[in-house]
Amino acid sequence: MAPIFKTAFVALMVALTQAAPLEDSAAGGGDAALPDRCAGIEFDAITPDDKGQTFFFKGDHVWKGFEGDAQPAIQYFKELNGHVNAAFRMHNPENQGDHDHIYLFLDDKVFSYFDHTLEEGYPKEIQEDFPGVPTHLDAAVECPKGECVTDSILFFKGQDVHVYDIATKTVKTKTWPQLPACTSVFRWLEHYYCFHGHNFTRFQPVTGEVTGSYPKDARRYFMRCPDFGHGGEATTLKCSDFKMDAITTDGTGRMYMFRGPNYMRLDTQRDGLHAFPITRSWKELTNGVDAVFSYKDRIYFIKGDQVYIYKAGAHFTLIEGYPKTLKEELNIEGQVDAAFLCPNQDTAYIVQGRKMLYIDLTATPRVVTLTVPLPFADVDAGFCSSDGIKIFKGSDYYHYDSPMLLAMSRIAPIPQKVTSAMVGCED
Repeated sequence: MAPIFKTAFVALMVALTQAAPLEDSAAGGGDAALPDRCAGIEFDAITPDDKGQTFFFKGDHVWKGFEGDAQPAIQYFKELNGHVNAAFRMHNPENQGDHDHIYLFLDDKVFSYFDHTLEEGYPKEIQEDFPGVPTHLDAAVECPKGECVTDSILFFKGQDVHVYDIATKTVKTKTWPQLPACTSVFRWLEHYYCFHGHNFTRFQPVTGEVTGSYPKDARRYFMRCPDFGHGGEATTLKCSDFKMDAITTDGTGRMYMFRGPNYMRLDTQRDGLHAFPITRSWKELTNGVDAVFSYKDRIYFIKGDQVYIYKAGAHFTLIEGYPKTLKEELNIEGQVDAAFLCPNQDTAYIVQGRKMLYIDLTATPRVVTLTVPLPFADVDAGFCSSDGIKIFKGSDYYHYDSPMLLAMSRIAPIPQKVTSAMVGCED
């Protein structure tokens, strides 16, 4: 199994059954002498490090990740002497010397760390690294190009937001009275969260616009606390109950796995696996999907006899004129059980019952170039990677090295069982 595929499946079904809008594997509690984030405290700063581990700062303590007890901050940032005002992870791919470094702000000083090692020459005056940015900040967060106009840092102080352009080193100041005064800000999977008290409010990073019902209690979403909802109620899924509806990767290498009304997303091994309702990213899709595949910068969803095509990007956009029928878009009819595309190919493989159709995606209209029988039926999902093809049926899967070997197969191979090592289920 390819490393990213194997990593993506770890705890897949546990997270899918939680239907959480955010990462739900978090915890508080612990020694009474330590600060307890389940008690409703206000964070001083939040940032991921270069390995994707998220740190929550409060006074001279930190929580590493979405679970576990507070620990002394000097255990990870030994040069710190006091609480942190603000923190962010730099997004600057044009300058690898700064990219993925984390910056911690304390009064009028800034500290730069990589691999939890303080960079030479730090701490510095804030003005040395970020001219025009005020001291004694309340919060900070990175904002990559595409989400902001340019690669930027948003610095918060009161109701003012100082937008720092990384390339030009210029600052534009905005006032967002509609947003609460943020004591920390967290960017998570292209969404931006202003933390205030034990609550958070999601906002748009260019305008500060708040949509939806906010504020929400962070203890229900960013940590697992007793009596605070779904985080503490998850149960381990039995491997014998494993089932998936669809799986695909997009052009950026992100992996998406679907089950019922929920999906899982894996950006990188570093950033981990995350669960969401499908409608969060694809609002037109309700109550699950039958099959999905990616082609170039598009993701194709098949639901009943309809095909929805979304343009990929920071946010998915349904292409005008869709959905269309299977006949209109793919020149086929009938129930689709699974679909997949192999890397760098233009052929979509569509599974219907005991047959597999080859569809040429370069042809307009689409053309079915080949139909082959399959040695099994009732397929749930299919996935093709450099590691070959995996066809899933409940808690079993079949492995083939290539579409050709699958097409030539007349007898189903011995199915392999989904195991706890693959998906984090309970054997």
